[in-house]
Amino acid sequence: MSIFAQRSPWKRVIVKLSGEALMGPLTHGLHEGTVQRIAADLAAAAATGVEIGVVVGGGNFFRGIQGADKGIERARADSIGMLATVMNALALEQAIEGEGRSARALSAVPMPSVCQPYSRQAALNHLGKARVIVLAGGTGNPFFTTDTGAALRAAELSADAVMKATQVDGVYTADPKKDPTATRYETLTHDEAISKNLAVMDTAAFALARENRIPIIVFSIGEPGAILGALEGRNRATIVTP
Repeated sequence: MSIFAQRSPWKRVIVKLSGEALMGPLTHGLHEGTVQRIAADLAAAAATGVEIGVVVGGGNFFRGIQGADKGIERARADSIGMLATVMNALALEQAIEGEGRSARALSAVPMPSVCQPYSRQAALNHLGKARVIVLAGGTGNPFFTTDTGAALRAAELSADAVMKATQVDGVYTADPKKDPTATRYETLTHDEAISKNLAVMDTAAFALARENRIPIIVFSIGEPGAILGALEGRNRATIVTP
């Protein structure tokens, strides 16, 4: 029996979505069909009664570490990256609402003329009204990735799990695109993921999830219905447990 089937249904989850996941076949920016597909997945999952928050990255526009490599100081480069996540959040908010599901973008970097500033109380209020919340701006601080932002928001909002959307269907012993002998883990512990240096999420995110006993579901976002399939245990995935 799948470990997913052994647990009670997830009631509240944080989906970690990279900016690159929104590019589709493009080299940068937003691919309309891909954004619509992911929005439809989120809306379908929310329609089952699961409360969903989405932490979105900005790598399809700008990554802080890339800016640092180009001579922009890291703190400033990370601030530019945070702005990129707001662009993605606004696009995803509209796409989700286009699927008939109410959504709200909230930013950890306050810009009230564009979207609502993030607060725990506001996020919980929207979740209680069955809205999908799209969380931009990472943690609101430089030097922290959006992976860490996802773990932080999951802890703050008492989420049952973090769902880490990737390009592969779980955590492997090596990069399966480079090593044909790589095998997929069905389950792992946070300690194993950290000690084996499995680079699915950064160490700070794993440590924060471990401290708060939050499982991490690692799954592929590449096909329609991927989010609901991972929630229900129908699709291949790896679960990282406390």
